[in-house]
Amino acid sequence: MTQTETNTELIERISSTPFDATLDRLATAIKAAGMQIFARIDHAAGAREAGLSLPPTTVLIYGHARGGTPIILEAPAAALDLPLRVLVREGADGRAIVAFHPVAPMLQRAGVPQALAQRLEPAQALLTEAIRS
Repeated sequence: MTQTETNTELIERISSTPFDATLDRLATAIKAAGMQIFARIDHAAGAREAGLSLPPTTVLIYGHARGGTPIILEAPAAALDLPLRVLVREGADGRAIVAFHPVAPMLQRAGVPQALAQRLEPAQALLTEAIRS
């Protein structure tokens, strides 16, 4: 795994495996952690349906009510950013790239106290761990 970019707006990591294997690893890690995948959005399929071309690009929307509900109770606007999401896309060089917005800063912008917002960081840390070789 190679880091491509980290800032308060976006974290991107290059996966050690191709697109499909990366998507499978993430889904397996999310489920193994007791979370649910609520939706799988295949942007490339949508592009094909519109007669357009897009490299493999999929968003997984995932989480668990035990983690999100207390946060939404504290700051209802946080519901706009929950459940969590992760983007997997194939770069121009054919490598899979995993991207997500860092959860704590994202939730803090919605008014969630830092200590509460940080409680969801392990749900994103498992993404980075899942794509290591």
